Amino acid sequence: MAIINSKTGKVIRDYSIEDLQSAAKLMRGYDLVVLAAAGSGHAGGTLSIMDITAALYLKVANHDPGNANWEDRDRIIWSAGHKAPALYLGLAFAGYYRPEDVVTLRKLGSPYQGHPHWLKVPGVEVSSGSLGQGLSVAVGAALAGKLAGKQHRVFCIMGDGEQQEGSIWEAAMEASHYQLDNLIGIVDRNGLQIDGRVEDVMNIEPLAKKYCAFGWEVLSCDGHDMQRVVDTLEKARTTVGKPTVILAETIKGKGVSFMENVAGWHGKAPSVEEMLKGLHELGLDKHIPYTRLLEKAKQFQDEVDHALAGKLPKFSRNYWWNSESRMKVAMKPTRMGFGQSLAENGDNKRVICLGLDISGSITISEFYAGKPERKNRWISMGIAEQSATAAAAGLAREGRLPVFGTYGTFAAARNLDQLRVSVCYGDFNVMVAGAHGGVSVGPDGATHQALEDLFNVLGLPNMQVVVPCDAVETRKATTCLLLKQPGPKFIRFAREATPIVTTEDTPFVFGKANIIRLRHEEENFIDAFETVLAEEYANEHEDVSIIACGPMVPEAMRAAYILKQEFGYQARVINLHTLKPIDREAIVRAGKETGAIVTAEEHQIGALAWRVSGILTESPELYGVPLITGAIGVKDRFGESGYPWELIKEFEVSAEHIAQKAAELMAIKQGALTEMAVIG
Repeated sequence: MAIINSKTGKVIRDYSIEDLQSAAKLMRGYDLVVLAAAGSGHAGGTLSIMDITAALYLKVANHDPGNANWEDRDRIIWSAGHKAPALYLGLAFAGYYRPEDVVTLRKLGSPYQGHPHWLKVPGVEVSSGSLGQGLSVAVGAALAGKLAGKQHRVFCIMGDGEQQEGSIWEAAMEASHYQLDNLIGIVDRNGLQIDGRVEDVMNIEPLAKKYCAFGWEVLSCDGHDMQRVVDTLEKARTTVGKPTVILAETIKGKGVSFMENVAGWHGKAPSVEEMLKGLHELGLDKHIPYTRLLEKAKQFQDEVDHALAGKLPKFSRNYWWNSESRMKVAMKPTRMGFGQSLAENGDNKRVICLGLDISGSITISEFYAGKPERKNRWISMGIAEQSATAAAAGLAREGRLPVFGTYGTFAAARNLDQLRVSVCYGDFNVMVAGAHGGVSVGPDGATHQALEDLFNVLGLPNMQVVVPCDAVETRKATTCLLLKQPGPKFIRFAREATPIVTTEDTPFVFGKANIIRLRHEEENFIDAFETVLAEEYANEHEDVSIIACGPMVPEAMRAAYILKQEFGYQARVINLHTLKPIDREAIVRAGKETGAIVTAEEHQIGALAWRVSGILTESPELYGVPLITGAIGVKDRFGESGYPWELIKEFEVSAEHIAQKAAELMAIKQGALTEMAVIG
């Protein structure tokens, strides 16, 4: 059986092996098109899993496209959520929706998120993306099936690099303990992950013996031999008394010669030219209407652009970055500053860098790039954030200076207990990089966008937290934390290129805020401002203060420009790069001297806003002082796929939104002053 009418029990279509082979090839073609239209994504793994996808959704698994929540359906859980396009196309070819719909992949407002969200797409069983969790979810689903006396099966698709996550083996133990013979794990063994070959990054072998030792039935097959795939999946359904895992030998990038067995295609999408070349190799360039599909994607994007334009507060002219002939700004990813500092300071023999599989992307690999003598102090830990965090504590206990980093949400959430107990409780000298913070990972979507990370680390005793504003300040902050600040420390920075608003001469003192003042319009945005240490700043009686951190500092500066041009207001911009320990004096002075404060953070409102508000409300210097505040940040919602600069508008954290909020506060402030004058 497979695709079933759940009301009649009849099979809607019975696919032959030849039909499945043709469908898998066509799905590969559509995969190339939707990835090219998105401009980002994971080509390698989606191509390697496509034969298994076709076999599952079109032949082996029992499900009903007309009744996605049919009680007796087989469940297919994608723990490897980054392979979402394969999941979406499997569902499309099964009849849940049209394959062409998936061409809006990773675009703002599209249901086809960078990582799957079950509340958006019918047929998706669970939301996923954080590796290692899917097998545990599958255990829960299988347990529920047993408790209900159901006969359906629960399939769980995993990657081979994902086997490095410790939670996989907790779930494997549980599945065996409860004899979940309704659970079938599938490992896509393409042998590659972001940092290279799985066996080099963190060897998982002997994988078959490990699962066997955990009490699983172990099957294997050529993941591209359709007959073998179908036969193995069907055989797995017959296991009694224990769970089954299928180790499917596959080729990353299967079907496209220049992608096959190339680790670089793990998290990369083809250009339109590469798409065309791939379609030609697959023999599909005459069979897939790629021109119409790409136009459909463009039309969807045009609608997104129009909607976002409507969300942006309007002023007398366009103040967006580099939209005018003057006030131009250069942009550079802040992560580059992190890598530069490690490259410059890596000769210190105490420094040990730990890799967590996205080493090049977060630039931690710059520590040893071109410096083979440092390679023995580079320790690849694989996809294992929790263990790596505790291992870093062990290194620190022995006098080393460990540095590790990954996506901000994994560096501050997945490993939170290890940070709390192993690192912070012991006050160990461990440096954590929360890379790709905020919305900077854009199209990857909610599972990878760190919008809550600062809540976690700021709440940890002994943890020091710095959120630098650009690449230059990131380099300075990294060097300072690494070499001058003992104890636990967390640095948060972005992936996307952001404005450069500091120079080598701009002051950076740990724990001390900077004050930035607009002086006059210039050719270059950076030259229009003056920056001084807050403790050295003389009050200029500004109308409003804008307190910001990270990439919101450039936005706050641009807001100051808007406020001056549109309303004649003077704004004191405070770069609060160090959130812990926080510069209390700079905040209190801003409240006392300007009477109006707007906080701006690329995070759920509170990491910055609540800390600032707490200081304002508990400071005796401000008792009886008229003061109003407002907060700009993400408003208690999960992230969403979209380009980073789109999300700045969608989440209403742009300079325009900051300026609008400041203008609202000024209207209240001026009204109150007028009322006081009348009463007086």
